[in-house]
Formats: sequence, structure tokens, C-alpha cells
Amino acid sequence: MGEIRVAPGIAIDESEISEEFVRSSGPGGQNVNKVSTAVQLRFDVAHSPSLPDDVRHRLLNLAAGQISTDGVLQITAQEHRTQSANRRAARERLAALVRQAAQRPRRRRRTRPTRSSVERRLDRKRRRSETKRRRAWRGD
Repeated sequence: MGEIRVAPGIAIDESEISEEFVRSSGPGGQNVNKVSTAVQLRFDVAHSPSLPDDVRHRLLNLAAGQISTDGVLQITAQEHRTQSANRRAARERLAALVRQAAQRPRRRRRTRPTRSSVERRLDRKRRRSETKRRRAWRGD
């Protein structure tokens, strides 16, 4: 078995991936009723030795809806008519998710509001306050 290169410095060994072929609900006419063309790919994110810890944590957050409580990511592909095409699609989706998780998020650089933006905000507040003050009913 080989490995799947998913991101620079990250390769997933094929033994870490399990695939099961099931009946599809996608295109295929009568074929869809007879042949199991959909693929369910499973990858144990929580216990994979291929993933660095920071990538693992980002992937667990990124794909939270597709990950079971024991940390296994499940991807189902059924948009094609053949097993091989669905298998390729599922593996490409896995690679895309890992690539996305491998990108470190940019640190936010704190900025201060400009003097004019502060003045505009305070001016709007004064106008709004004045409008509401004039609306007030005085029951003298």
C-alpha cells in the first residue's frame, strides 16, 4: 500500500483509511439499484500518526459535523456512476480538508479606530439621542 500526499509535509498512509462501498442514491438509472457504487471513506483523525497535533486539532474543529465521537471522519461520495470515480472524489475531499486544516490561521493584528471614525460615531450617537429626546412625551 502507498500513501496519499495531502499537503506539504503531510502524507496519509493508505492503511489508515478504510473504504466501504454501499448502494448509491445518485445518478445511474437501473445500475444504481444493482451495484454498490457509493463509497464511505473513514479516517481516524484523533489517532492518526500522520497528522501533526496542530493540524489534527484544526481538522477536528473544521469537520466537526462529519466526525464521530471517537474521532473518526466519515466522507460519503455518491455523485458519480462508478466506484473508482466516487473513490477518487472521496479521497480528494479528504485531501482538501487536511490541506485546509494545514494552513495556519493568520494572527489578528489589533488596530485602533481612526479619529474621524470615532468622531462620526459620536456625532451619530448625538443626533440619535437628540431625535429620541425630542420624541419623548412630557406628561406635565
